[in-house]
Amino acid sequence: MPAGEVHLLRRRLRAALTAGSPAVGTFVKLASPDVVELAAAAGFAFVVVDLEHSTLTEQNAVDLVRHADVCGLPALVRVPDVDAAAINRLLEAGAAGIQLSMLTRIAQVEALVAATRFAPAGRRSVSLANRTARFGAVPLAGFLRAEQEAPPVLVGQIETARTDPLADLLAPVDVCFVGSTDLAVDLGLPADPSVLRAAVDRVGRAARSAAVAFGGWAPTRDAARDLGLGDAGYLVVGSDLQMLAAGLRATAGEGNQ
Repeated sequence: MPAGEVHLLRRRLRAALTAGSPAVGTFVKLASPDVVELAAAAGFAFVVVDLEHSTLTEQNAVDLVRHADVCGLPALVRVPDVDAAAINRLLEAGAAGIQLSMLTRIAQVEALVAATRFAPAGRRSVSLANRTARFGAVPLAGFLRAEQEAPPVLVGQIETARTDPLADLLAPVDVCFVGSTDLAVDLGLPADPSVLRAAVDRVGRAARSAAVAFGGWAPTRDAARDLGLGDAGYLVVGSDLQMLAAGLRATAGEGNQ
């Protein structure tokens, strides 16, 4: 018996990453569980609960990943750094994976792996008193086996041209996510779009060389190709806040047309 539904969701997401068409998700920045329920009903393959660029608290994130799990929707959590205790709590609540921002050093990815894997592969602390382990309904050996067979999905964001060797950074992760906005700023906001495109293509080649999925963010599905994400297997489109703002602006302007 599997320890929890999250292991099935992790398998489903990993399968989607190699299906030949992009697995499409969106960032969640609002605390309402309705957002993840709407995302599931709309057909998104996953959501990313954003603890970097939002006002969400850890408790908000826990509530959102719990609701996503109930909805059968894989929910990753984006974090700005590796806080092992917080990551453990998020995974115990039902997070399908962790997305780490500003990955530049091998030490960061080593810390991420250690925080998301039980010994001997990592240093994550073990407890069965959580929903992922069905609050102890599954024996310890069964839970550890389920986590070994379907570990948390790891996404590393490459957002600067100055990093440790990409091959070493990407080898332990499932997805290489190019942060094109931060990368553009790091490059000095080049006037020539080919400069940014070349940097994105370099990251994409490194991902393919490391045999990990390539991904990134786009404001719309149609904009992905122009951003160098035409072959992305993991595509994050917009955010709940962006879509709400666009809808509100469009509705408010209807009377002026």
